[in-house]
Amino acid sequence: MNTINKFQPLADRLRPQNLEKFFGQSHLLAPGKPLYQAIKSGLLHSMILWGPPGTGKTTLANMLAQAANARIEKLSAVLAGVKDIRSCVERAEEALEVNHQRTILFVDEVHRFNKSQQDAFLPHVESGLLTLIGATTENPSFELNNALLSRCRTYVLKDLDGNELAKILDNALKTGLNEKNIEISLEGIKLLIASADGDARRLLNHLEICADFAEKNGTKKIITENIIKEILTHSLRRFDKNGEDFYNQISALHKAVRGSDPDAALYWLCRMLDGGCDPKYIARRIIRIASEDIGNADPRALEITLNAALVYDRLGSPEGELALAQAVIYLSVAAKSNAAYMAFNEAMNDAKKSGSLEVPLHIRNAPTKLMKELGYGKNYRYAHDEVDAYAAGENYFPEKLSKRQYYHPTDRGLEIKIKEKLESLS
Repeated sequence: MNTINKFQPLADRLRPQNLEKFFGQSHLLAPGKPLYQAIKSGLLHSMILWGPPGTGKTTLANMLAQAANARIEKLSAVLAGVKDIRSCVERAEEALEVNHQRTILFVDEVHRFNKSQQDAFLPHVESGLLTLIGATTENPSFELNNALLSRCRTYVLKDLDGNELAKILDNALKTGLNEKNIEISLEGIKLLIASADGDARRLLNHLEICADFAEKNGTKKIITENIIKEILTHSLRRFDKNGEDFYNQISALHKAVRGSDPDAALYWLCRMLDGGCDPKYIARRIIRIASEDIGNADPRALEITLNAALVYDRLGSPEGELALAQAVIYLSVAAKSNAAYMAFNEAMNDAKKSGSLEVPLHIRNAPTKLMKELGYGKNYRYAHDEVDAYAAGENYFPEKLSKRQYYHPTDRGLEIKIKEKLESLS
């Protein structure tokens, strides 16, 4: 047993075996809460544990199995297939028949299972042969079948806060690393906690690596701040270009710009860049924002975002990122209008619903004699020949589609003038 422990990662060696040693998720594990009651009573139900990495999903599954005196089968959705699921079902049937023992099927990264794989264990979850505990970092409402979700209770796990991580680190120094007699300064502890980004496993992995490089000082080993800084050379922030964090952060950037908060917008821009987001993706998004949220209230916004994208293409990272930041600041402080966005959506809706309505004869092009004889372009009023270059009362809509107004300029920015102009023409 000692040999196995010697080569186990610290995070696995210190995995808590009971609720008293489990730090975090108090919103789920406080006395009286459903998950607390399930563990204490040993009453199983199928569930999805949704939360960031290193927040205790696997540990909770183990606790539930132990509390219920149940077998636990573990599958990784990254590696397993339908054949593996069938094997689990067969072993579960045998365990129930021979030992009268229930089986928990723990599926790590359950969102990676496709529909057919999810369907493979659905009947056995429904019959009660398997109690499913699925762990996922992704929003289950997007990734899991509705049929499966309806049979599982979803628990949302949260990032661990600084106090919870500090308790985990203190426990690791007193138990998992006690034989090494490790010492670390308060500033060093703060650095490690910051590096964890709410992830207990990451915290313990960093601590274990730092302990291997600790400086000897008599009978003690000291983890200095320099050691920690050298080891923590990678990004400290969580960012998955295909995951929910990605969409949450770009949403935060967009909403901060829309809300005219340049400081918050800059923060989310830097979070995404620091996390490894492709700056070209950000450039495309801010070009869209310029049209969607600013539009004709300040047409320069579109020009500035296009120029920022061009600058980034020319300079690359990190030099070109400053142009993106400049554009984000401009978008944030610019006058806001979604009038063009709303007008486009309304016009597109009419275009889709109204079918192939004919272009009125008087505004058709007439390049040939036959077209002219058929009335193409007849009675067309050339606007430049009219007073103020405006053909008052002219209709440019299809005859079967009543004249309507999609574009309603706001009372902000340049659209103030546009609104006055349109009102003078009406």
